[in-house]
Formats: sequence, C-alpha cells, structure tokens
Amino acid sequence: MKYPLSILTVFLLVINLQAQEVKKLTLKDALVYALENKADAKKAKLKVENSEYQIQEVRSRALPQITANGSLTYNPVLQTSVIDGSAFGQPGTAIQVAFGQKWNSVGGVTLTQALFDQSVFTGLQAAKSTREFYQINDKLTEEQVIEGVANNYYQIYVLREKLTLLENTFKITEKVRDIVKGQFENGLAKKIDLDRMNVRVTNVTTQKQQIVNLLQLQENALKFYIGMPIETKIEFPNTEFEMTPLALSEAPNANTRTEFLLLKKQEELLNYQKKAAIANYYPTLSLAANYSFIGQGPEMPWFKKPADGVYWSDFSSVALNLRVPIFTGFGTRAKVRQTDVELRSVQEDIKDTQLALDLDYKNANTQIENSIITITNQKENMRLAEEILKNTNNNYLQGLASLTDLLDAENAATEAQNNYTAAILDYKLAEIKLVKSKGELKSLINN
Repeated sequence: MKYPLSILTVFLLVINLQAQEVKKLTLKDALVYALENKADAKKAKLKVENSEYQIQEVRSRALPQITANGSLTYNPVLQTSVIDGSAFGQPGTAIQVAFGQKWNSVGGVTLTQALFDQSVFTGLQAAKSTREFYQINDKLTEEQVIEGVANNYYQIYVLREKLTLLENTFKITEKVRDIVKGQFENGLAKKIDLDRMNVRVTNVTTQKQQIVNLLQLQENALKFYIGMPIETKIEFPNTEFEMTPLALSEAPNANTRTEFLLLKKQEELLNYQKKAAIANYYPTLSLAANYSFIGQGPEMPWFKKPADGVYWSDFSSVALNLRVPIFTGFGTRAKVRQTDVELRSVQEDIKDTQLALDLDYKNANTQIENSIITITNQKENMRLAEEILKNTNNNYLQGLASLTDLLDAENAATEAQNNYTAAILDYKLAEIKLVKSKGELKSLINN
C-alpha cells in the first residue's frame, strides 16, 4: 500500500502547487487580460455581433416573403341563401339554397414583395450606421476598461511603496528600540524612553498591517476590474514608475474622441429614425401572389377522391396592393416631432461633450505640470529628510540628540517619502487623463 499512497501524495502535491501558482502581472498584462475577460468588454463585442443580426432583420423587409398556409374546416350547419325561383322554372317564388360543402380544406403558398416602402429604404440606409455605432461603442468600452484598470493598478503601486517604506521604518525603529532597551538595562536611558519606543514599534506594526489589508482589498478590486478569479495569486514586478515625456503642447482634436464620435453616430441614427417616421406619410406599393388547392365534399377531404364525393381544384391570384395614408389622427406627426426633440437633445449633448473634452485636456495638462513641480520638490525634500534622519540618528547614538529629536526626524522622513509617492501617483493618474483626452488610451497596451 506504500506505493499507491506515495503516488496519491505526489498527485495531491502537484494539484496544490498548481492551485497556488502565482501569476505575474504587469500593467500591460492586466490591460490585455481585462480586454479579453472583463464582462463589459465581452458584452460590447456581443453588441457588435448582434448589430449584424439587426441589419439582417432590416434587410429581410426588402426581400420576398414566402409563406405556406393550410386550413381544415367543418361546417355542421351550412348557410342558406334565398334566390329567385325563376332560375329554376318557378317564377314568383323564393327558393332557399345551401351553398358549399360540409368539409373544406385549403392549402397553398403566398408570396409578397415590397415594391416601394420608404421606411424599408430608410432602414437599409441606417443599417450601416447601426453597425458603426456599436463598433464605436465597443471602442469606448475598451477605453473605459483600460482607464479603470490603469487607475487601480497605480493605486496598488502606491500601497506597495507605502508598505515597503513601513517595513524599512519598522526595521529602523526596532533597531533603535533595541538600542534604547540596552541603554535602559545598563541604566543609561529612562523607562519612559523605552516605553515611547515600544509604542512607536506597535504603531508602525499596526500601520503596516492596515496597509497589508488595504493592499489585499485593492488587489481583489483589480482582479474584479480585469475579470480574473479572486482566488488567483498575483505578483507585481518590482519596477519603478517613471515620468514619461508627454507632448503637453499638442492640443487634441475633440472631434476625434470616441465619446464625441459615438454621439455623432447617435445623431446620424436619430436622423434616420426621423426619416423613417416621415416615411409613414408616403404611399406603399407591394406585389402579392398566391397559389392554392381546395378540397370540398361531404366527408373530410384528406386522401379522398371524386368517387367519395370529394373534389379538388386549384386556384391562384396575383395582386398589386397600393396603400395611401390619408389621415392617421396626427399620430405620424407626433412621432416625427418626438424624434425631432430627441435629435435636438443629442445635439445639445454633443456641444456639452465637446466642451467637457476640452476641459479634460486643459485640467490634465495643468495637473501634469503641477505634478512635475511637486515631484521635483518632494524628491529633494525626501533627500534632505533622509540626511537629517541619518545625522540625528548618529547624534542620538553619541548622546548629542534626544529621543524626541530622533522620532521627529523619523516621522519627517516617513512623511517626505509618502508625499513623494503620492506625488508620483498624482502624476500617473494625470497622465492617464491626458492620454485619454488625446484618445490614445490603447497606447498603454503597446508600452
């Protein structure tokens, strides 16, 4: 039994290792994964696919419509008609005559073809715009997914930097605490100094645990944003986010933005919808053709012959149908006016969106410039704070600085590093907004 148990143990171990496999996730990897797996991105592509079926539905109205029909009728009581008896040699009398048979069965094929229907022609013109609308919507959805994932990814970066900072701070604080403890045990430090260092160690430990919890929540949020199973283990590469040079002076053309193009395409579709409503004023012309067989007799006519009293015959017809609308109770006019109101509303949205897109670019541009200044200042401030901390630490060890001075210098260094990290985050978020305002969010995948 030893060998089967060993094999089973190895098998379970392999499964466990596979389950614990860690997936490395760069920003590009996260974006590509999101576009392939996020429900919003998938649904947008399904809408593009569905638009093809909508186009086929509209196109079908211009094609011949062929239907087969059949019926079986039983008449328990035949209707009688009263006719002049002179036709039967009985002038001056009225005779009741029953027409028809107890059983009737009809089967045939009918073909109809629209020859002129303005609403059909307008629908065919709108078909291409419908496809383009959903294609633009798909692109907009991708951009929204990219923006959300990138923002979340940078938030994780900041938390990871804060965690690294707290881990370094904890090591330094713990080292100083051990020194103070040794001094206290040798009678060279006060009990209050050791207590303050113990409090400091506990505070840093608590802050570190809070960041660990926030980081876990943020990573779970990122998995949700990209459509990844929450139980998946992920790992982020240890890379610095650099300030990439951006063309701040090149003002984008708002007319090329996806949001603007989507509204313009919606305006185009509403124009077609208005034309389709106006088309109800036009006459329609259609061709109809029918070819049928009818069987009549005193018995159910199926599978029966003249010998059974059942007679079958065929008949056909060809008709040209003209429909001219004269008065619809002002319903058509109301529909046209409703569409016109919707069209004017979208035109106002277009104007407002154009202003909003220009505003987004200006604000992102300003935020980028301010962030660069802040990063430069905070980087120098961080260098000075670290230098002060180093000197203060040396002075403390030599008895030239108090514990309060050391703790203040440590807090100042931590705050400077946090401010620098926050400045980097502000820059990266502004960078996303700027890239978005220029309609180049997909460039984040290519970097």
